Amino acid sequence: MPYFRSYDDAALHYRVLGPAGPDRPPLVCLAGGPGRDAAYLGDLGGLAAHRQLIIPDSRGTGASPAAPDPGRYAFPHLAEDAEALRAHLGLERFALLAHGAGAAIAQAYAAARPERLTHLVLVCPGSRLQGELPDDAREIFAARRHEEWWPRAAAAVRHLAEVSDLAEVRELLRAAAPMAYARWDAPQRAHAATEGAQLGPVPRAGFWQGVDDGTRRALLAGLHRVTCPVLVLTGDRDAVAGMRAGELVAASFPDARVRPLHLVGHYPWVDEPDLFRPLVEEFLRPS
Repeated sequence: MPYFRSYDDAALHYRVLGPAGPDRPPLVCLAGGPGRDAAYLGDLGGLAAHRQLIIPDSRGTGASPAAPDPGRYAFPHLAEDAEALRAHLGLERFALLAHGAGAAIAQAYAAARPERLTHLVLVCPGSRLQGELPDDAREIFAARRHEEWWPRAAAAVRHLAEVSDLAEVRELLRAAAPMAYARWDAPQRAHAATEGAQLGPVPRAGFWQGVDDGTRRALLAGLHRVTCPVLVLTGDRDAVAGMRAGELVAASFPDARVRPLHLVGHYPWVDEPDLFRPLVEEFLRPS
């Protein structure tokens, strides 16, 4: 299994899907959660057939060791791990894709090192970094109350804020899983089956640690200097992040476009791989 050494000499694991080649440039892919095993990204709906995917396991997830200092789980420090991976791979510039909470890591990286990025793809991001938490995700969730899974998922969502036992949290996450998808068919059920097992509670708790308003404002100021093109994908059935958050994230960049996806939830490559994959491929193609 390949590993790279980060800024503090930690040996962190990453996966490589597909061979490299002049027609298969690498795409570094950051998982979200926060604190989720990156295995849930799979091959991003077949994207690995067209790009070499480099998928790191964030600290304390997958095959990467836990951090000795909990502060290193904070997303600006995780962005420094991404820089160490770039150096390890010998990439002068590269394309970066991030999903969900991983978009905060990607934004921190872009703000600090805009010259390193050729393209940036943010899939279903939240907007906590932007200082706003739109409530349209709740509206999307409420609009689906007629679906069979909804009562159990709604009860799980209510109870999540009241429990701290990890086993119970995982059980509630499994019950709430359908809200993250556009429909609850076989591919979605299979993808959600390991949701609870992939949760890293300590990395999750440390993700926003030490990120005060001053840090947040500095990062946002850095995003105005990002010159690479940015694509933000949102799903109109994403009851986790919603759609308005993606618009707020896109507005933080000088050259970003939002592409709303119809009948798509928080995992576009699961709900509509044949829609997701060509959109990303086309965006990453050199002009």
